[in-house]
Amino acid sequence: MDKILAAIALTLACAVSAFAADTVVFPAKNGNVTFNHKAHSAKLECKLCHGAGAPSKIEMNRDKAHVLCKGCHTEKKAGPTKCGDCHKK
Repeated sequence: MDKILAAIALTLACAVSAFAADTVVFPAKNGNVTFNHKAHSAKLECKLCHGAGAPSKIEMNRDKAHVLCKGCHTEKKAGPTKCGDCHKK
């Protein structure tokens, strides 16, 4: 029983640390995009990006990033919206 509880605790710790990562790098053809998760999570509700359920990893692609990220930056008039502001070679 102790081994099961230890395994559950370790799994939860790994999941929490993954969400607590300061930055995530998304590889892209036009240059990688570095996303500061810590800065965004301090200002925004999780559900804005992750949806209504429990936060989980977002599978990101070009179209999704342009709608979700660039769309939010444009709407809030905050954050980069030009290609070279996000994509770094």
